[in-house]
Amino acid sequence: MEIRAIITGSTGMVGEGVLHECLQHPDVKEVLVINRRPCGVKHPKLKEIIHENFYDMLPVATKLHGYNACYFCLGVSSVGMKEDRYKRVTYDLTMEVAKTLAALNSDMTFCYVSGAGTDSSEKGRSMWARVKGKTENDLLKQPFKAAYMFRPGFMLPTDGLRYSQKYYKYMTWAYPFFRRVFPQWVSTLAEVGQAMINVTLYGYSKPVLEVKDIVTLAHHP
Repeated sequence: MEIRAIITGSTGMVGEGVLHECLQHPDVKEVLVINRRPCGVKHPKLKEIIHENFYDMLPVATKLHGYNACYFCLGVSSVGMKEDRYKRVTYDLTMEVAKTLAALNSDMTFCYVSGAGTDSSEKGRSMWARVKGKTENDLLKQPFKAAYMFRPGFMLPTDGLRYSQKYYKYMTWAYPFFRRVFPQWVSTLAEVGQAMINVTLYGYSKPVLEVKDIVTLAHHP
C-alpha cells in the first residue's frame, strides 16, 4: 500500500514531527501540508497549500482529491479561552476539514490528535476535554474508510525540529525516568508519527488510541 497523506498543523510541534516521520517512511509516497503560513520544509515528496480560512475549505477542495490518509495535528491550547471560542477553533474547524475530506476521499484513514484525558462522555468538568470528546465522537461518525483518535500525553521532541515547545525541551532530561515509571503517559513524538503511518497501513483493533496503544502500534504494527 502506498500512502498519500494530508497533514495539518505542520507549523506546530506535533504536525512537524509527524511530517518528519512521513518524509522518511518508504511507504509514504506523497505528502500535502495545508498551512496558514509556509512550513519551511523542502522535500521531493512534499507539496504545500497556503490557506488561511480553515472554516471554509471549498476554495482548495479541488486540490484535495486522491489522498488516502489525513493526519490532523492542528490544535490550540485552551488556556485563557472560554468554551464557545475554544469550540469554534477546535470542533468547528476540525469538522469543516473532515467533512470536506470525507466527501472527496472515500478510502481515507483519518487520524486526529486530541490528548490524554479527553472526555468521550462530553459531560465532565474539564472544558477542553468535553470539546475534544465531542470532536472525537463526531469524527468517528464521518464516512471515512477508518478514523482513529490519538490521545498522546508527554511527547519527547524529535531532535533538530524547529517547532518543539520549550517546556518539552526543558523536560527531556527526565524522559527516561518518566518512560519507566509512567509508561501510560509518555511517548516520543516519533512514535506518534510512526503509529499514524502504521494504523493507515494495518489498522488497529479500536478507534481511540491511548498512549500505550500509540507506543505499541509504533513498534508492532
